[in-house]
Amino acid sequence: MDFDNDLRARQEARVLAAQAEQAQRTLGTFSQEKLDAIVDAVAERFSREAQILAEQAVRETGFGNVADKTVKNRFASHDVAAAIRDMKTVGILRQQPGLWEVGVPVGVIAAIVPSTNPTSTVCYKALIALKSGNAIVFSPHPKAISCTLEAARIVARAAVEAGAPEGAVGCLTIPALAGCQELMAAPQVKLILATGGPGMVRAAYSSGKPAIGVGAGNGPAYIHHSADVRNAISCIARSKSFDYGTVCASEQSIIVERSMEDAVRREAMQQGFYFMDAREAGLLAKLLFKPTGGLTPEIVGKCACTLAKKAGFSVPQGTKILVAREQEAGPTRPYSMEKLCPVLAFFVMESEEAVLKKAIEVLSHEGSGHTFAIHATNEEVIRRFALKVPVSRFLVNTPAALGGIGATTALFPALTLGCGAVGGSSSSNNISPLDLINIRRVAWDKEVPHTNADNEDLVELLTQRIMERLGK
Repeated sequence: MDFDNDLRARQEARVLAAQAEQAQRTLGTFSQEKLDAIVDAVAERFSREAQILAEQAVRETGFGNVADKTVKNRFASHDVAAAIRDMKTVGILRQQPGLWEVGVPVGVIAAIVPSTNPTSTVCYKALIALKSGNAIVFSPHPKAISCTLEAARIVARAAVEAGAPEGAVGCLTIPALAGCQELMAAPQVKLILATGGPGMVRAAYSSGKPAIGVGAGNGPAYIHHSADVRNAISCIARSKSFDYGTVCASEQSIIVERSMEDAVRREAMQQGFYFMDAREAGLLAKLLFKPTGGLTPEIVGKCACTLAKKAGFSVPQGTKILVAREQEAGPTRPYSMEKLCPVLAFFVMESEEAVLKKAIEVLSHEGSGHTFAIHATNEEVIRRFALKVPVSRFLVNTPAALGGIGATTALFPALTLGCGAVGGSSSSNNISPLDLINIRRVAWDKEVPHTNADNEDLVELLTQRIMERLGK
């Protein structure tokens, strides 16, 4: 008998959610040491499979490149595991006189996986969930179903072999929106961890469940006159070409003062940036975005030379980044928006104050709360911008794609980057295991000392305090 695909997807979601709840009841009894052993085993196994999974992801989605996706897979396994190794997430976290704090898992997590990072996101989210005693069920993007499912299988197998219960890591196998919706609505699911397009994130927040979602990235990069221009351009080139621009924290525009325009252009051209003329920029703009305004999926994660060829013009061999001159931000200005490929807008302003206003304008149009990069050695300028630019990650002299996820900075290594209230997110953090627990607080009466006195003495003292407060 043939069953409707949506019905099958919904039934699968119900089954996986129920299995995850049963598994989590066991996980919730594990000590920190036992959870840590599971995390380390998963990270080690996933790291060994990093390149194979990267090859599968590129082959299936057509996004990015194998070398950089391999790096992302190892970052999501090795680097994340190292960062959380000494983190306390369950049991008594802190003790002080009169107050204890106890880490409590939230339960079952539904995790949405994007097509741009379909395997690394699985490992990263699984590690932070397992570290905090939670079970997790993944919902893959239809464009990346096979590689995401394989990544989840590797994680699940390694977790079970290290002592996790069956069902602690699950993944939907039927690429249907109905299954994802059923998973998010499942009564067993206590938290939704949403990384993906704006529609999916809105659905997570509209589900009636607690959700951690992320907004669009559209980060400007300001090259100040105090910057080392060669290093600034090198950082931007490394960042924006990394996996062909699929990291949401990567730069989307460069902003300079008029006095810096020539120096920045010269250095950028030497490092493989191609400044398009008006005709070429127009051709590429038509390719980048649909008439309705959405990003064209076929251009996501493609190299600069491929993009130029598709648009109908040629660029020198070895071109890394395509650059379009822009001055305004808004829905009719495609280069002022997020472009998940190696394409940048180039804004030239008359003053530092104009740069600040333009950065805020760009982010207000798209990308509020996400990421901003500055290249400068003048700390007063850095301080001034840091106090005014509405972002959660303010990066200094570092490649934004790598700095934003914590690979080249002291930020927590993460592939889910909260944008805070200004960006429509419930968190401004690089999401870590500490975002996936509740804290139970054990608190003593301030006027009753926390001692080892016998019960009769404590009862007498409590009675005395109560009678005093009642005025008797």
